[in-house]
Amino acid sequence: MKERDLKLARRSFLSKAGVGAAALGAAIGAGGSPVRAQSGSPDAARWQPARHATDDWFDQVPGKHRFFFDTISPASLGQAIFFANNYTTANRTGYGLEPSELAIVICVRHHSTGFAFSDAMWAKYGKPLSDRISFTDPKTNTAPIVNVFQASGYGAALTNSGVTLDSFIKRGGHLAVCQLSMRANSRAIASQTGGKAEEIYEELAAHLVPNSHIVPAGIVAVNRAQERGYSFSYTG
Repeated sequence: MKERDLKLARRSFLSKAGVGAAALGAAIGAGGSPVRAQSGSPDAARWQPARHATDDWFDQVPGKHRFFFDTISPASLGQAIFFANNYTTANRTGYGLEPSELAIVICVRHHSTGFAFSDAMWAKYGKPLSDRISFTDPKTNTAPIVNVFQASGYGAALTNSGVTLDSFIKRGGHLAVCQLSMRANSRAIASQTGGKAEEIYEELAAHLVPNSHIVPAGIVAVNRAQERGYSFSYTG
């Protein structure tokens, strides 16, 4: 390279270096490192869900692992009960964990909500409850007079394959019960019986199976459970 060309190249490099140094000095002079000036604070931008006292019961269910099953129909509720049983069995045989060490919640909403009600409510209101969801007892092909998922002897006739809701509850399982659907059931019962929907709602709320928690809406519980660290399974 000729001497004149070397001088021009050297002058160009020094000029660029001077611009870079000036930019660096400006960033430092502004009170931060170059990295901070470009990216900002990651902690300041991190989103956190709001916490509401209504949802605190999710944290009160004891367990080293958390699992939430979402159900919307009789068939999906039966599957959730069956899969929850498989989950506890595999955790015992594969990990040495007892059911008491697992936090499991099944959400009953839409057409599965009625099965959070006790046998007494099905004996009293079986027809309007079953009419609303087009469900019949597979043993009798008529409206159930018991909560069929609490009863034994159904075997493969129901999707829980003989694993009862009672056994799930005795192992420490909990239910999230959709209040919107409970009120829809109350109105359906009232329309057939001539009763008052609000009084029927209060009666249903007083006759839920053990370990039940009324939530403002099942779909909201789906969201809140995951924000509280529960893994999610939709059993469709």
